[in-house]
Amino acid sequence: MLKRLSIFLALTGILAVTLLVFRLKKAPPTPIPLVEPSRAPYTDSIGARGIVEAVNENVIVAPILPGMITDIYVNVGDLVKKGAPLFRQDTRDAGAKVSAQQAQVVLLEARVKESEVKVADKQDDLVRADRLLSQRVISDDVQRRKYFELKSAESALDSARAELLLARAQLTQAEVTLDLLTVRAPRDGEILRQNMHEGEYAGVASSDPNAPSLLLGETTHLQLRADVDEDSASRVQTGAVAVAYIKGMHSDPIPLRFVRIEPYITVKKSLTGDSSERVDTRVLQVIYQFDKTKVPVYVGQQMDVFIEGKAPRLPQPENDKKILLTPKSP
Repeated sequence: MLKRLSIFLALTGILAVTLLVFRLKKAPPTPIPLVEPSRAPYTDSIGARGIVEAVNENVIVAPILPGMITDIYVNVGDLVKKGAPLFRQDTRDAGAKVSAQQAQVVLLEARVKESEVKVADKQDDLVRADRLLSQRVISDDVQRRKYFELKSAESALDSARAELLLARAQLTQAEVTLDLLTVRAPRDGEILRQNMHEGEYAGVASSDPNAPSLLLGETTHLQLRADVDEDSASRVQTGAVAVAYIKGMHSDPIPLRFVRIEPYITVKKSLTGDSSERVDTRVLQVIYQFDKTKVPVYVGQQMDVFIEGKAPRLPQPENDKKILLTPKSP
């Protein structure tokens, strides 16, 4: 009896394992997406991922000289004109140098006037010496000393004028340094991002993304930088029609206006997060512009882009040529 029970339990276990294996081999049902993805509107479409930019690209405005930020004149969202002050750094040291150079210029201007008076005096002495020499009142040696005194005074005047010229150049340099501490807008645009605070020390050419800076862009129109994988680069044509959708949406398509194709294929920087995506992918960047729509679109936003492509022509096999053999003449 115990032996039959053991056999029955063994067969039951084998059957259960077999059913479990078949159940595990069955493909799971396809999950229903929460949002229907964008669909290609063209028969031959090239899919790309785009990043919204300001027209003529965004400009990172950073300090030109290192220093502490003392005043900030703009906020995010402000519209500025070219040349408008954006922020100012500590100007005490630069202002003191300007004042010192101004005083130096005044001093050298007075020295030049003094040298000019001496030259005029020595010229008068030489004229008198020439007159007295012609009357045989003084000797040639006295007249020559007056001549050399004039030349020395003229050299001193030239030296004073050169020092004045140098001082004025140094004053201009100090004034330029003082002016550079007030950073101004390089062009018209909107303040898109402000990453600075009063009292922070700002360096120059920092690779830190959190370094104090402003992001400026012209947002009257928007620009889209579409990344096309290098495998599909040959299918992109100049002036190709394209349409964009907000990432993950399939409604409200945004028509795009072709601007240009960047002639250099670069490393892909905008990653989608897909596990199958290779970080070593290189992309061809195609630039489009579009007008603002009823759906709000922001600079830095990702969009799904579909470009009307042109299928590559496959080489056609050449027709078989029949070779006619003619007998050789004897």
